[in-house]
Amino acid sequence: MAEVIGVRFKDAGKMYYFDPSSLKVEKGKMVVVETARGLECGTVCIANTDVPENQIIKPLRKTIRIATDEDIKRAAENRRKEKEAFDVCVKKIAEHKLDMKLVDVEYSFDGSKILFYFTADGRIDFRNLVKDLASVFKTRIELRQIGVRDEAKLLGGMGICGQPFCCMRFLNEFQPVSIKMAKEQGLSLNPVKISGVCGRLMCCLKYEQDVYEELIGLTPKVGSVVKTPDGEGIVEENNILGGTVKVRLSKNPDALPVQYGISDVKVLQGCTKRQKNGKSDARLEQQDDIDMVIDSELIEQE
Repeated sequence: MAEVIGVRFKDAGKMYYFDPSSLKVEKGKMVVVETARGLECGTVCIANTDVPENQIIKPLRKTIRIATDEDIKRAAENRRKEKEAFDVCVKKIAEHKLDMKLVDVEYSFDGSKILFYFTADGRIDFRNLVKDLASVFKTRIELRQIGVRDEAKLLGGMGICGQPFCCMRFLNEFQPVSIKMAKEQGLSLNPVKISGVCGRLMCCLKYEQDVYEELIGLTPKVGSVVKTPDGEGIVEENNILGGTVKVRLSKNPDALPVQYGISDVKVLQGCTKRQKNGKSDARLEQQDDIDMVIDSELIEQE
């Protein structure tokens, strides 16, 4: 076991473990930590706790200090400068006539680098824009292309359920979602009804999928021959969540189907478990990995 604290750098961003360095930090406090990008200021979402070694990505980086008033003031100043940098970048994009959409701007804690997050269709040559921005801000510039789900997470908004986006509130990482999940849950396959504001399949389709898979494995399929307390018959309808099936009895085929609990029937022909091949269909799954990163330092080396 290793003692760690959990830190986030955005409200619903990914949580990272850090070595508390003998500090006792309460949840909600701000700390300055060492990251791959240098020093960063984040909010503690998990106070000092012990976790198994296999849950830690090594080397575990250290907590430098609990944020001072000066650190908090610097972080607030960076948020102010990000808004100014956003406006400047939007104007530069228009001047270069680039087909891209600026989503967010992020200053590193020490101000040594500015990250610009954008969306665009396909790949575009942004090198001149990076050079222009570097000449304005006199610091290292990085342009990072993101997907539409990442854009929704950064911007936020309200879902069709009337609640703020899950990705903005609590989802640390996006999980693959497929149209197969909607089929198994008996939902309408109308894209408008099962897609989020981002235009991708709703993340909440994933929440109940494990339960549906378990129940599907226990429920006789439509068309299966089953034995009931009243004799043999064929399943004409099943209710996965209700745990019931409607069976048309062979001895009285003209009568209405009779409803039974799944524990009251035994499958004679057919199956209850879905065929699983252990592979996912890449065409159905949604993946929103970062597509392209352009760094002003790399351009200067060309």
